[in-house]
Amino acid sequence: MSINKEQKEQLKILGLKLKKIRLLKGLTLKELGYLIDKDPQSISRVEMGDINPSYLYLLELCKGLSVDIWEVIKSE
Repeated sequence: MSINKEQKEQLKILGLKLKKIRLLKGLTLKELGYLIDKDPQSISRVEMGDINPSYLYLLELCKGLSVDIWEVIKSE
């Protein structure tokens, strides 16, 4: 399934939110990866908006960041 321009922008916004939270928590990609048993490169790809994370992956990221998923997916 191809992703259109608007969807790509939404993925970038999601990734930026996740990255901002990670940095505010003082975590490196490697540290977050260790917490959720994912490789730092895949987390980086989510943060850059390069991949569309599954719901379960997003839940894992939020758990590792100690934030509610709604904080990440709510509109500003």
